[in-house]
Amino acid sequence: MVSVSLCMIVKNEEDVLERCLESAADLVDEIIIVDTGSTDRTKEIAARFTDQIYDFPWCDDFAAARNESFSHASMDYCMWLDADDVLLEEDQTFFLALKESLDPSVSVVMAPYYTGFDENGRVTFSYYRERLIKNRAGMSWVGAVHEAITPVGAVLYGDFAV
Repeated sequence: MVSVSLCMIVKNEEDVLERCLESAADLVDEIIIVDTGSTDRTKEIAARFTDQIYDFPWCDDFAAARNESFSHASMDYCMWLDADDVLLEEDQTFFLALKESLDPSVSVVMAPYYTGFDENGRVTFSYYRERLIKNRAGMSWVGAVHEAITPVGAVLYGDFAV
């Protein structure tokens, strides 16, 4: 089984961070939180889940902050989530199955990102994002806004969604 570091960047996320971390904490092997200047209870909430909380001065560059979060990771793969993301119970099951069976030669796992919903909560828009990135494999985030990682090596399309 591969190991996973959850790597997050946050700022003033007290309203949503606990829900996100509750959905992911039992799936990952460590949680890295990089705070870019919170003035609310964000760090206090994060501290309930991890002692790996780092300050990073905001420099108008999301990629720089994400790269900072990945720099603290010690597991086989890095997974990123935004504080308002959540993994539903079914997706948690799919994630754990993937974690158990993932071939370590895979460099990047792409997963559906649900971003649009109708009035009944049904997904109306989704797209694939790089979600698990092999740690220390030479890939890094680029783009000050709408940051992304260009995959290098084997790419797998996963079943779990965020």
